Amino acid sequence: MIEFFFKGGPVMWPILILGVVTVVALLEKVIFLVSEQSVRNPKLIQKIFELVEKGRYEEAIAIGEKSKYNVAQVVVEGLRHRNSMPVDAMIEAASGQIERYSRGLVILDTAVTLGPLLGLLGTVTGMMHAFSIVGTGEIAGKQAAITGGVAESLIAVSFGLAIAILAIIPLNFFNARMEKVRRELEGYCTRLEMILKKKEAKLTGERMDMEMAR
Repeated sequence: MIEFFFKGGPVMWPILILGVVTVVALLEKVIFLVSEQSVRNPKLIQKIFELVEKGRYEEAIAIGEKSKYNVAQVVVEGLRHRNSMPVDAMIEAASGQIERYSRGLVILDTAVTLGPLLGLLGTVTGMMHAFSIVGTGEIAGKQAAITGGVAESLIAVSFGLAIAILAIIPLNFFNARMEKVRRELEGYCTRLEMILKKKEAKLTGERMDMEMAR
């Protein structure tokens, strides 16, 4: 592997740097997703909604604050601002959670695009090296150098494509995961908004009844 690396020419160094950065980004995203999956607790969210429906807001907030589940954190923000702007508070909190999921994806996206381009650059430099020898007209005894130039181009493009392939599958998976989380957050935010509006309408109706009774 090391021998192939050096045969790939100078462009292999930026390809190596890109590969290392890509692997680090992949590991970071895997650790993040495993950590997020370990704190998922849909039953807790259901418990919070049950408390909200009963009007026990502070108790619901206290339970949600103890959890690291992203949905719980967003719902708690909505409950904290239930008397002013619950929807705006939840949107802002949800945006912060989505940003956490998108962190590092730009590196993978860059690897998908830059890897083949660096490989293509290696192909160009390798072929230039080979043709420069052919252009001198002194081919005799230099077949190995010409072959080395062709090998340089093929090795560089192979490593560049390998990095792109390594990045594109996880990139699509992480994007799909982020979209799933976004839809999940939207669903719970809408549900909480409906419960709060229902409670507000009920309180308004009770007040009107009390005024009419007077």
